[in-house]
Amino acid sequence: MSPESKVAIVTGASRGIGAAIARRLARDGMRVLINFAGRARDAEALVREIEKAGGLAITAQADVSDPAAVVRMFDAADAAYGGVDVLVNNAGVMKLATLAETDDQLFDSQIAINLKGTFNTLREAARRLRDGGRIINLSSSVVGLYQPTYAAYAATKAGVEAMTHVLAKELRGRSITVNAVAPGPTATRLFLDGKPQELIDRLAKLAPLERLGEPEDIAAAVSFLAGPDGAWINGQTLRANGGII
Repeated sequence: MSPESKVAIVTGASRGIGAAIARRLARDGMRVLINFAGRARDAEALVREIEKAGGLAITAQADVSDPAAVVRMFDAADAAYGGVDVLVNNAGVMKLATLAETDDQLFDSQIAINLKGTFNTLREAARRLRDGGRIINLSSSVVGLYQPTYAAYAATKAGVEAMTHVLAKELRGRSITVNAVAPGPTATRLFLDGKPQELIDRLAKLAPLERLGEPEDIAAAVSFLAGPDGAWINGQTLRANGGII
């Protein structure tokens, strides 16, 4: 199936890495469903931007932690485009605290969105994705770095990687690949806000390439896995982090 005939759902796509992924897949020729939880204005602005560049996109509000909302999101893609070929699981939250100081709300909210939300969309994709499709989950290079204060977040992303490997095997015979992309420090508003410049500069030097990742770097990795050149990559985690680990 050529990129021009594919339909992609990108969760958490109203800004940051998700928006960069939506732009890139649209530029690759895919028709894109831009999922958002609470940033409708940003999502609609991204649709207009993609359409102005000659692409096709729609929005769909859905909290991925709600299984019924995920079903409705897939229904919206079916109604607009006739099916789904690519799922990119980008929606997530990151709340940091030492393990001793992590309260139940902080832990549960990350499990609900990062882990259960990914499970919800993977389950629906396993049932409804067209044969020959692609699933790309967003993990994180904190799985491997294991820094202090990242216990709950890293645990959710380790779970995402585990589901990635298992689902790749469960979809045997359907020519659907399932992979994960694990960014390192990336220059998004979410990452930069609240950090002093000294800390940002120090983090930028950690990777041998001595810079922060850009959202477009991650989008390029997703584009590769979603496109024809990524057809033989399956059940893998691609650490798009400039060599930080």
